Amino acid sequence: MDAPPPFSDREIAFLDALVDEGVDFLVVGLAAAALQGAPAVTQDVDLWLRDLTDPRFYRALQRIGAFYIAPTHSTPPLIGGAGTELFDIVVHMHGLGSFEQEASTAIRINVGRAEIPVLPLSRIIESKKATGRPKDLSILPALEDALRTQEHRHER
Repeated sequence: MDAPPPFSDREIAFLDALVDEGVDFLVVGLAAAALQGAPAVTQDVDLWLRDLTDPRFYRALQRIGAFYIAPTHSTPPLIGGAGTELFDIVVHMHGLGSFEQEASTAIRINVGRAEIPVLPLSRIIESKKATGRPKDLSILPALEDALRTQEHRHER
């Protein structure tokens, strides 16, 4: 599946570096839904990484001149540097299985020269339901409609 071009060249370089280095990650949240054709708008791209201590993650960051900022008691883990401004690090997904379980169902979407792993729309919906936050619940009808459309296309 090919993604529309929502990413800048620097952001694509970051995703390419993650894939090239073999970092275990998933694009999750509304960005993942949008990459699958859902009518969703978001201001960030959530990346769920299996292991924040993986040296391959640090090599990917170094390749593009970016850096990791460890979490504190009041801040989540962050990444900084050109090409990473759009990305947020996620350490837990509500209502889902382990990273390994969810990664086994990931779909691959072409972005730049790499195929990036993306959480399937059905699993995004489950996570949004599990959070119970009003902003997550309000997008559910659009995500569910997009999933029905996706399933209908696959039936043909």
